[in-house]
This record gives sequence, C-alpha cells and structure tokens, in this order.
Amino acid sequence: MKTIDEQGYHFEEWLTPQEIAQDVAQVADRISKDYQEKEPLFVVVLNGAFVFAADLIRALKDIRCEVTFIRVSSYWGMSSTGKLEFIVPLQQVVDNRDVVIVEDIVDTGLTIHQLKAHLRGLGAASIRVATMLFKPRKLEYDDAKPDYIGREITDEFVIGYGLDFDGFERNLDAIYKVKE
Repeated sequence: MKTIDEQGYHFEEWLTPQEIAQDVAQVADRISKDYQEKEPLFVVVLNGAFVFAADLIRALKDIRCEVTFIRVSSYWGMSSTGKLEFIVPLQQVVDNRDVVIVEDIVDTGLTIHQLKAHLRGLGAASIRVATMLFKPRKLEYDDAKPDYIGREITDEFVIGYGLDFDGFERNLDAIYKVKE
C-alpha cells in the first residue's frame, strides 16, 4: 500500500485511481439520466473540486451543459466564521436554470447550505449537489445532503485528488487517509 508523509502526518492510500474512476462514472451516469432533456449549469466550488469536476464533466453522456466556477470560504484560519465569503463570485446567470453544485467533499454542509440559499435567491429553477466524498455523520444541515455521492467516508482526514493539506497534495491521483 502506498504511503505519503506530509507535515509530520503519515497517510496511506485509501482509494486508488481506478476506484475513483468507477465512483466518478457512477455519479456521471446518474446525472446524465437525470438531466437528459435539460441543459444544467455546473457550479464548481474551487479549489478542491476542480479535479473531480474535470473527470465528472468528461464522463457525462449525451447531455448539453455549461460549467462555471465559484470560490468561497467560510473559514478564517482554522475556524469557521459561519458565513460564506465569495472570493470569486458566480459569473453566470442562474435565473431559471437547473444548477448542479460540484464539491470535493461535504462534511458539516455549511458551504452547501449557504450556497444553495444564495443560488435560490438568484432564481435557480433547481439545485442539486454532486460530491466525490460525503461524511454523513458530520452533516449539520439537512438541505446540504448531496444528491450524487461518489463515496461515503467516516471522519478521516483525506488528501489527494483535489483535496489538500495546507494547499499541497491536490495533484495526487489517489485519495489518501491519515494512517492510524
């Protein structure tokens, strides 16, 4: 099993690139079926979701879609502020559009909860959430439960495939978890 050391922590490979590809394909198949007759707008939450989003968008079948990016933060240092700050705001008009928010990981759901409220305020016709990883035991906002989930995870800290450790390790092709 592959291992990585980062800032004094030891990580072991948890999901291989092949397992990730299978999870992404399953999510893409579900989205493709749900949006066959529609033209959804995918709103990719930066920075972490860019790798998942790239693979997901390429795996969609027979649907026409648009992709845009948004960068938000609800943290100051290591603590949550409880408020969503728009670092790179939404550039697309969402009024009367079917929107799919693309996230790397959903845990408490604060970002999704507030982002959905923002998109509803802008007139989105529908809002769904696709995420690579979901921590259901950490979820604090019922409306933030993802509609499309690559894989559920417990409360481990994970890196790779877009997920970072202080900005690094996003480029790993597998997902690693802290070694116990």
